[in-house]
Formats: sequence, structure tokens, C-alpha cells
Amino acid sequence: MSDLDQRTVIGDLLDGMTEQQVRTLDRDHVFHSWSAQGLIDPLPIARAQGSYFWDYGGLRYLDFSSQLVNVNIGYNHPKVVAAIQEQAARLATIAPSFANDARSEAARLITEVAPDGLSAVFFTNGGAEANENAIRMARLHTGRHKVLATYRSYHGATGGSITLTGDPRRWPSEPGLSGIVHFWGPYTYRSAFHSESEEQERDRALAHLRDTIMVEGGHTIAAVILETVVGTNGILVPPDGYLQGVRDLCDEHGIILIADEVMAGFGRCGEWFAVDHWGIRPDLITFAKGVNSGYVPLGGVVISDEIRATFDQRAFPGGLTYSGHPLACASAVASINAFREEGIIENARSLGSDVIGPRLREIAAKHPSVGDVRGLGVFWAVELVRDRETREPLVPYNAAGEAAAPMAAFTAACKERGLWPFTHFNRTHVVPPCTTTPAEVEEGLAVLDEALSVADTFTD
Repeated sequence: MSDLDQRTVIGDLLDGMTEQQVRTLDRDHVFHSWSAQGLIDPLPIARAQGSYFWDYGGLRYLDFSSQLVNVNIGYNHPKVVAAIQEQAARLATIAPSFANDARSEAARLITEVAPDGLSAVFFTNGGAEANENAIRMARLHTGRHKVLATYRSYHGATGGSITLTGDPRRWPSEPGLSGIVHFWGPYTYRSAFHSESEEQERDRALAHLRDTIMVEGGHTIAAVILETVVGTNGILVPPDGYLQGVRDLCDEHGIILIADEVMAGFGRCGEWFAVDHWGIRPDLITFAKGVNSGYVPLGGVVISDEIRATFDQRAFPGGLTYSGHPLACASAVASINAFREEGIIENARSLGSDVIGPRLREIAAKHPSVGDVRGLGVFWAVELVRDRETREPLVPYNAAGEAAAPMAAFTAACKERGLWPFTHFNRTHVVPPCTTTPAEVEEGLAVLDEALSVADTFTD
């Protein structure tokens, strides 16, 4: 059988599957992440294009989740698809110990859009592995052991990255990696420091971090790792000056600053990297998701010249079979070039400032269930409450079952109207692809406006 015949047979097999066959095979053989297997019924998806995907019944959904906030370039971008096809026909795979043109060019392009002085890339298969290796680099570079991370964070689900994570997904995996210390980052709306302004929150959060460094011993701390803009745990945009204050504290104590840009990077915040919004230079940047929108798994660490030099004559003790996979790197090259050629960064920035931000503030004024809106670019959160005065969340922290019913009702109202939301705890996040048009965003926000009327019924 020829290669063409083989492809035709495989294509005919998959194209001929019915929705019920897909559901049955899924239930019989697929073990899903973060789920009680008997309590879920995953929706089969037939196809996707741009900012939309369709189920087998032909129902179209506008994706306000970008799947897992990673489809930054939208679905089936022709330049990225073509790059994968061309690379597969030329060289489908090669070990990371060889030099490869797609890998080399991807690394060059990534360092070109990173802050000055970060000139090398260690490739991984995703964000969790990127954070694992960033921690390893920081510890080896400094000769220290401790790592500070915030409570409101998610850094991945591998052994070390889940320990770094501050949210409840960490709990079942404890005890985890030793030497991890959690602290409170800024969150003005629900301040741990009883702040009444962004400026107070910045100053008090920095004082808290300084105290944490003092009592842990600055000379024992290898790194501080932060999501530049906290993602799943609230789209928490740091107050102006906070990141510079963290940078200064790290410099004072010889601590490595790791910016986790797995979710916030590659256009999500209207910049190549979210740190660009504040002009901050981290020592390490971890990335994944938006670098190629998940078309092929890819992540990595962008490394400062100083840390790179540590391993000039000393082997770095880490590696992955698929590090810098040619198909993934070819898709990253095509994606970064498309971002430049099509003005996608600029589109994301203007969507946030001209469409999403203003419209969400209008919507918030109409609905008693909206306590706060915040964000940058195409990275926004709408925080839902029972009472605006007390700021009681619409559902309790980490709610499940009946306690989570109000958010479940809101989510169902969105989906019934053709909008696929991203919800977490008492928030819905507005995180469409960076390529979404203003008209598409307006379409989704109109649905969100309607669905919030359901959330309103649960307010006091």
C-alpha cells in the first residue's frame, strides 16, 4: 500500500466516525485529566476554524477559552498547518543532540522577541516541564535550594511544578518537592494586606515578600517564580511597580527571578511577553501554549546570558527525548512570523483597550453579580459575587457539587447560546484567540451579558 493509500484509509476511517462512536470510544478507553471518570461526558468536536469550533450536530461555539488559554493564533491557521505538513514531509523527527534548522530558527526567533540579555532556549514539551527545568537551572546556578512561589498560582502538574503551584490542585500530590515556600502576591480586590488602593497593595505585598525572604534566609533562596500575570487563578494584573520591586529584591539577595509566561506570553497580554508591559528583565522566562498555539506540544525556558554561562564548561543535567521536536519548532517559526506579518500582537492589545475592557465595564455596571473586571490584551477576568458590598464570592473557594451550582448554571447559559467560556471558582475569564476580530468579541460579550442575568438570580 502506498503512502497516499495509507493516508486515505486513515482519513476515511476518522471521517466516517459518528458522534456516538466517538463518545463510546472515549468513554471506553480515554482516561481524562482532573476528572472523576464516571461523572463526565466530554463533548465530541468535529472541526474548528479561526475563533470557532463545531460539534457533530453542527452547533457552532465561539471560543472564549482558547481551549486552555493556548490557541492564541486561532484554529487551523493556514501558515502554521502548512509548516507542519512541510516539515513532516522533509524531516519528521530528529534527536535533540543534533542541530536542526527548524529548532535553531525557532530558538533565534524566540530570543529575538525576549528581553535583551536572554539569548538561549532550552526546549521542552510543555509548560510544566519548562518550570521544572527552570528551577533546576536556578538551583544549580546559585548553589541554593529554596524556591518562593505564590499561593494564587498554577505552574503545572509534574512532580516539581505541582509543588510550586499554590492552588488546590497541589493538595493531593503533597508532600512534594522540598524547599518550596509559598507567599501572598498582590490581589487588590481581595487583598491579603487589607489594602485600599493599588499603591498600598503594591507596597504591602512587597513588604510581605521582603519579610518572607528575611525569615527564610535570602542566602538560601535560589529563585522566586511568578506568573507575570496570574492566569487560571484570577487574571491578576500586578500593580505598576510591583514586578520592579520583586526584581530589586532578587538583585539585593542574589536570587533568580523566573517569569512563568506559559499562559501570559506570546500575545495574550498584548505583548510578546507580559514582562514587556512593565519593562522587566527576568533571569529565566518559561513559555509554552501561545508559542505555537498547541498545534504540536512545545514549551521551553529562555535563559539569561549569566545563567547560560554557568553551563559553558559544566553539563546541564536535564533533557527530553522530544526536546525541540522539528514539527513543533517548525510550527513555532510559522506562528511567530504570522504574528509579525499579520499584526496579531497589536490586534490583541487593541482588543483589550478598545473593545473588551470598555465593554466589560459597561456589562459590570448592569449586573449585581459582577464584583470586579480586570485584564490586559485578550486576558480578562470577570469576578462574580453574591453581594457587591461584602464581596462574597458567587460560589465558595474550590466549590464542588451543589455548592458550585450557580457557576454551573452560568456556564450552561453561555453554552446554550453558543459561547464556550473559561470558568474557574467564582470567575469567568474572557480569553479568546489573539486573532479574534472586534465583531466576534462583541458577539461573545453580548452572550456573556445575557448569561450574567442567570448569575444575577443568585445574588442577595
